[in-house]
Amino acid sequence: MSRLKNLGLNIKKYREKKKLTQVNLAIKLGLSQEYICRVEKGQKFMSLKKLFELADILEVSVKNLFNFE
Repeated sequence: MSRLKNLGLNIKKYREKKKLTQVNLAIKLGLSQEYICRVEKGQKFMSLKKLFELADILEVSVKNLFNFE
């Protein structure tokens, strides 16, 4: 599985733990729901700035998002 896909799966996992929908997360990040969907599927990568914002919203470290074990 690609690293991008693993990152997307981790984002989805932590988003669901926070009980956020893709729409809610998209609004908080100033992105579209479609973009979040594509990130979670490993089809798009977000900027480092947005990745840090995402980690803050999900209350996880960026390191956790990249933990593919």
